Amino acid sequence: METNVKLIRVITGEEIVADLVEETADTITVKNALTVFPNGQQVGFAPWATVIDRSRPEITMKQEHVVYIAEVEETVTQKYNEVFGGSTIVKPQEKKIII
Repeated sequence: METNVKLIRVITGEEIVADLVEETADTITVKNALTVFPNGQQVGFAPWATVIDRSRPEITMKQEHVVYIAEVEETVTQKYNEVFGGSTIVKPQEKKIII
């Protein structure tokens, strides 16, 4: 299962990381959305819509509520896929030798 993990900022100020399922002129549909929150020098993640039916994890929202949609770092995509069982291919971080 291939995921299309994106960072989405909504007009309430929340940033969510989610699998972008579909985007039209009027709406976007996401799946397995996590809210991003500061956690010291890092960020943490928590379920965005906490009481939805987990067997139907898709949420559709109006484009007018979206401020921006952006790509995420590869490490975020990897962690997201580990949590939600996406692609089982995990690309190791590149090792560098500094002389």
